[in-house]
Amino acid sequence: MSVSVVVGGQFGSEGKGKVSYYFAQKLKATAVVRVGGTNSGHTVISKDGVEYIFRILPTAAIDPGITCILPSGSYIDTKILLSEIKVSGILPENLKIDSHAVIIDQSMINEESQSNLREKIGSTLSGTGAAVIRRLRRIDGLTFAKDCNALSPYITDTKTLMRGFLNDKKHIIIEGTQGFGLSPINSIYHPYCTSRDTTAAGFLMEAGLSPFDVENVIMVIRAHPIRVGGKSGTLPNETDWESIKKSSGSTINLTEYTSATNRIRRVAEFDAEVVKAAVQVNKPNIIVLNHVDYIDYSCHNSDRMPMPTTVEDFVKEISAKIDNGIDYIGTGKTTIIPTRR
Repeated sequence: MSVSVVVGGQFGSEGKGKVSYYFAQKLKATAVVRVGGTNSGHTVISKDGVEYIFRILPTAAIDPGITCILPSGSYIDTKILLSEIKVSGILPENLKIDSHAVIIDQSMINEESQSNLREKIGSTLSGTGAAVIRRLRRIDGLTFAKDCNALSPYITDTKTLMRGFLNDKKHIIIEGTQGFGLSPINSIYHPYCTSRDTTAAGFLMEAGLSPFDVENVIMVIRAHPIRVGGKSGTLPNETDWESIKKSSGSTINLTEYTSATNRIRRVAEFDAEVVKAAVQVNKPNIIVLNHVDYIDYSCHNSDRMPMPTTVEDFVKEISAKIDNGIDYIGTGKTTIIPTRR
């Protein structure tokens, strides 16, 4: 068992990119797999302070020692991917794309735009949903990565590659996307959801790996859950960014914008119900609670325990509400620390 799956326990933007990169380093992963499409952005900050936002590549793309994999369950906008390859500087020997990953073309993006999905459910209009639908309809006209000349230096059989890593006792991270509350299969929020399952089991399927390979399910949650702006569905205990700034004691604006569409995120006070449902389905053995600095900004980017009493009390409260221990906390964009040392 040499696979760790990173999942979101709320509605996305929990900080999975940062967490995936952290555990890739901590567990000395040989490879990181990014599943899904271009409808979410994952942020990572390099050791020299440069911020990267990737909509396709795993956040480990900034590390030349790790193999990045886009498996057969990926949905790739070639223009975005080539831009990320250029920005990250990743070399062909470090990026492997399965020949049967699906290419998102302009007609898929147009199809979503013409359907008014943004107005109806807050869609990012990335074309990912349309690509998933065309794949399931099993009709002609679908383009795979193997058919795209620009991707030819990166094409390989990723299932065979990963099985070889696992047979050699190497560790693989699956960097899941979005959050449990957006699953069209397992959450209660249909139709205000995404186009793919967002559970550990769904990510394994997209990666082409077995449940028997899994060593860790790492669930990421945040102190204040968010949803994308607009009519994006139920968000229990919704509040606003100014209220969070005031209660945290922050002197700076904390307003967040979505990585894929640059819209202001809706935000709420913590709600346990979606997290408990996510725990029930995913059964994580590691839980990371991000953005505790939004509870007390005096701990922003702190790498030390104990935390201020306000934060310690909040972590205990959340742990009791979800009936699970919090193993790590995130105090800022660059910092994750274990709650027990």
